[in-house]
Amino acid sequence: MNFKYRFEFTDRANEDFVVCIDNCSLEANLPITEPLPQWTELAFNICPHCTLDVTTVSHCPLAARISGIIDRFEALVSHDEATVKVVTEDRMYACKTTVQRGLGSLLGLVIATSGCPHTAFFRPMARFHLPFSSEEETIYRVAGMYLIGQFLQKSEGKDIEVNLSGLAELYTHVEIVNLHISNRIRAVTSKDASVNAIILLDFFAKNMPYVIEDHLKDIRQVYSAYLDTPVLK
Repeated sequence: MNFKYRFEFTDRANEDFVVCIDNCSLEANLPITEPLPQWTELAFNICPHCTLDVTTVSHCPLAARISGIIDRFEALVSHDEATVKVVTEDRMYACKTTVQRGLGSLLGLVIATSGCPHTAFFRPMARFHLPFSSEEETIYRVAGMYLIGQFLQKSEGKDIEVNLSGLAELYTHVEIVNLHISNRIRAVTSKDASVNAIILLDFFAKNMPYVIEDHLKDIRQVYSAYLDTPVLK
């Protein structure tokens, strides 16, 4: 499946990106420009919880996948405006927004499908990617994704939990990834658009475990017909 991102500017050339995702593995097939810069090497600002072996893996898969995007946004600052259009196989989205928000949406898609072991659990959300999603939409999608995963685990006879504590642990690992990817980017760019896009994603990661259950209580009203209907025997 393909996701086509276009950033339209009033004072510079448009930027186009195509993220091709394998239908089976749900990994991104982004063109990687060789040679890769030093900041993408696995040992450079490596995450302390990285499960990859620096003796056999030369580059961080996440950094390698986003390096071409970072290069093309190096001259922009986060509050620059752009019209961002996203075309999928089923529909088109368009939003007049900041570079930071548009880039955060693109990077979120690529990071989930980059091959990083700690972001792999986001792949179902990437499969049903929703550009420019609000906090409420993101919480609904994250909780739904996680609980569907628990249901599938149960169908395979595995132990599960439904109080979302496991989701909080997953986000803790993602926070570490976001921090060290930001450090990599800061080492090579003088502008803030790319770093702030990561920070925007990290804001969701940091707050999600604390706000998700409260937001789900607010969402309960949406489910009133479902919850108040007697269970059919």
